[in-house]
Amino acid sequence: MSKVLVAEDESAIREFIVINLQRNGYETVQAADGREAIEAFENAVGSFDVALIDIMMPEVDGLEVCRRIRQQDENIGIIILTAKTQEIDKVTGFLAGADDYVTKPFSTTELMARVDAVCRRAKMGTGKKSADEPPQILRSGNFELETGSRTLIAQGKPVELTQIEYHILKLFFESGGKVLDRTDILNSVWGSEYAGQEKIVDVNIRRMRMKIEKDPSVPRHLITVWGVGYRWIP
Repeated sequence: MSKVLVAEDESAIREFIVINLQRNGYETVQAADGREAIEAFENAVGSFDVALIDIMMPEVDGLEVCRRIRQQDENIGIIILTAKTQEIDKVTGFLAGADDYVTKPFSTTELMARVDAVCRRAKMGTGKKSADEPPQILRSGNFELETGSRTLIAQGKPVELTQIEYHILKLFFESGGKVLDRTDILNSVWGSEYAGQEKIVDVNIRRMRMKIEKDPSVPRHLITVWGVGYRWIP
């Protein structure tokens, strides 16, 4: 059974989320503020598949909760809950480590679609290969991507990747230097059923540049092809 951490300070919303998650077969752990969320997560690191985190929470705000969780678990799926509609709030959430967002008010159908999709990706991130399927090392210039541990070695140094970042980079490594448009990346990594905006691709590329590029403002590897998408250059 998949396990979800629900961090929401408004009890009515939290109970609505928990009831629907449980009806759909999820195990849930509740937190009424940011501090409780961090404590619940740290008491069971590695056991959660998804975290639903409200941005506006007392004690510790949701963005900090998101950062703390992401620092300790690169594979967990994180969805931020927000009443804010400004683009900057979504971008800030993604940069803090979120994989997706749901804007309040939301329907049961939308919530469960987002949770199901993120949970599937999280399980892909922790899935183990069978004994007859040895880990593969994908090489591109001075970069190596180890598919078993989902580890990137950049010029001899290990780089931590979220499960989303891993799948994006793997797609680039296998592209043979072709330009990938945002729709291709979105469908390959998030799935064709994803109902969010293509902006999520741009934010993840920006986050990856901060990890990979010597100067993220002048990228040499994750190159923007204006009006089209992105290209990987080793």
